[in-house]
Amino acid sequence: MTPIGSINPLSAASLARIDAPIAKPAVDLAGTMPATSGDGFGTMLDGLVSTVESKQDAAQLATRQVLLGQSSQMHQSVIAMQEASVAFSLMVEVRNKLVDSYQELMRMQV
Repeated sequence: MTPIGSINPLSAASLARIDAPIAKPAVDLAGTMPATSGDGFGTMLDGLVSTVESKQDAAQLATRQVLLGQSSQMHQSVIAMQEASVAFSLMVEVRNKLVDSYQELMRMQV
């Protein structure tokens, strides 16, 4: 049995970095932490957002080709639209959890 088409999952490599051990940053003599140029949480989120954006672009292109008669694979268009929808829903849920976590931290008493 051959697959209907290639489904591009969210990048698992960027998610694997979450589980990686975090090295404790060095503190200089003044007691401040130097700026690091490593991959951070923001870089990972940027990668995930760009993945969602590319899925939406691919779905839009597939739909446009079907509507213009350039492609007869309507099922590929529907699958691409569903992939984009699920990826976008996941991104929104992650954003909601991050906002909730931030608000919870702001409510904590020091």
